[in-house]
Amino acid sequence: MDKKQRMKYILGSMLLLMMLVIPLLSPLQEYISIPTEINLTSSQTANAQTDEDSSVPALSMDKMNTSDAIFHEYAGIPVKKTDMKRLKDIRLVPGGQSVGVELQTKGVLVVGHHLVSEDKERQTSPGENGDIQVGDILLKGNGKELNHMEDLSGIVKEAGEKNEEVKFDVKRGEETFKTSIKPQINKSEDQYQIGLYVRDSAAGIGTMTFYDPDSKKYGALGHVIADMDTKKPIEIHEGTIVNSRVTSIQKGNQGVPGEKKAEFSLTDDRMGTITKNSSFGVFGELENPLKNEKYKEGLPIALDDEIEEGPAEILTVLNGDKLQSFDVEIIRNMPKDSPVTKGMIVKITDPELLDKTGGIVQGMSGSPIIQNDKIIGAVTHVFVNDPTSGYGVHIEWMLKEAGVNIYEQEQEHDKAS
Repeated sequence: MDKKQRMKYILGSMLLLMMLVIPLLSPLQEYISIPTEINLTSSQTANAQTDEDSSVPALSMDKMNTSDAIFHEYAGIPVKKTDMKRLKDIRLVPGGQSVGVELQTKGVLVVGHHLVSEDKERQTSPGENGDIQVGDILLKGNGKELNHMEDLSGIVKEAGEKNEEVKFDVKRGEETFKTSIKPQINKSEDQYQIGLYVRDSAAGIGTMTFYDPDSKKYGALGHVIADMDTKKPIEIHEGTIVNSRVTSIQKGNQGVPGEKKAEFSLTDDRMGTITKNSSFGVFGELENPLKNEKYKEGLPIALDDEIEEGPAEILTVLNGDKLQSFDVEIIRNMPKDSPVTKGMIVKITDPELLDKTGGIVQGMSGSPIIQNDKIIGAVTHVFVNDPTSGYGVHIEWMLKEAGVNIYEQEQEHDKAS
């Protein structure tokens, strides 16, 4: 076969292949366009069993419907399944109130080293020599749980007086290990010490995002609380959330984020417990229902694919405990199939808020975002170089972290006896 005949053979084969493939392109495109999962509100559920349901593309493929799924067939062969997840008709009370948080760490957190004077000639840090690093968590000392600094100081004193080592259980990242440290006397303070600076609690302010009246659960802040020294997320033993009153605003500028300043009392202003500190905020239960005079009946939620780029509003406090609404714009929505903390970009457009704060400031994190009379998420992070803008987190991921189920329970089908 010469070169010319070979070229004709190749071109003929390609043409034949194209003729075979082209009829399959349309079904292939349809297959790709079929979603693996759709979320249905209560009003959509009734239509989900018909070809009129707008949530599923109109396909030439045959559909076989069940109560919780659509099975797509081609030429009588099942090719794909679309699960139908029915959303509960939940109504959340939107927050916006300024809150104070106080966290008790799980174990005691190491935030630094210091030297212990054994004598005039020798100074050392027993903890650093024992391979304890900043950011480590001392979980146990001689088998006893360490949840307060007093727990640690008592064990160190007892071991020092007996001239014994303290056996520690230490957590570093996801790993746990054991080490022993022998306390040394600090003669200037007349105390046995191990040369570690530790912390057993942290406090700060933020904004309430939502309250679920059915479960009494809430979500706030929209981001994790990290230790100010180690910059690592605080693992909590327990915590308290309280009402707070905004006393002043430090206005933000380019490169310098602003800040809300507030005051609160852990004993007089208690609202509830904090049981979780995660990348999506702090969560727990409130002892009394949260009230919002503007939205007394609460609001439904919108999932990430319902959010529109355009006008919205946030609720937050700038002075005292006065809850106010301010205009913002959703610049970009970035829906994801898995949880993300940066799900949308939000820009402050309200002239009053821009005048008083310069945009998004510290302490505003957790301010609920409302669009089309639905809660869509919360403000989280500010752009340092542009304080008028920042990130928002989608409400569905905060609800998941809070343990609030947004889907109806699967129906139990009758089984043949």
